[in-house]
Amino acid sequence: MASSMSGMFSGQQPPVVHPVGGPGGPGQPGFPGTAARAPGNNTLVDELEASFEACFASLVSQDYVNGTDQEEIRTGVDQCIQKFLDVARQTECFFLQKRLQLSVQKPEQVVKEDVSELRNELQRKELLVQKHLSKLHHWQQVLEDVSVQQRKPSDLPPPGPLAFLEQASASLPPAPLKPN
Repeated sequence: MASSMSGMFSGQQPPVVHPVGGPGGPGQPGFPGTAARAPGNNTLVDELEASFEACFASLVSQDYVNGTDQEEIRTGVDQCIQKFLDVARQTECFFLQKRLQLSVQKPEQVVKEDVSELRNELQRKELLVQKHLSKLHHWQQVLEDVSVQQRKPSDLPPPGPLAFLEQASASLPPAPLKPN
């Protein structure tokens, strides 16, 4: 299977030839500061960059800003965006094919990446748990302070479900209070 797939990945995908009259194509303004690309030398990255530049140019070009036909402007912008999305899909497909090739040729690398991602996720969740614990300790301290202020020295703890909570929170170490 790997040998049959190796021909598919031997080089980059052949470039899709689009007529290029500047980054925006014919009839569309070029992006300032960029040179026109030769049609035969486009790679997916070049096409993605050119289509992005065409989208940007269509938004800031005087041809579109001063245009009176809103439908024509909308159609031009839609075409630029659609071309960008198409080239982005092609680029994504290329990288997914490379990822598939890597998973076939070096499956241990994929497992290492998965383990690394899981470790990062575990650290992130551990930090989140610590944050919630610190908030819990803070609010338990606030509750304890409020209950001490309301209680008179001769009062006994009231019987009921809150008595257990007060006793449990009294045994916890105090959390540092944030200065206001």
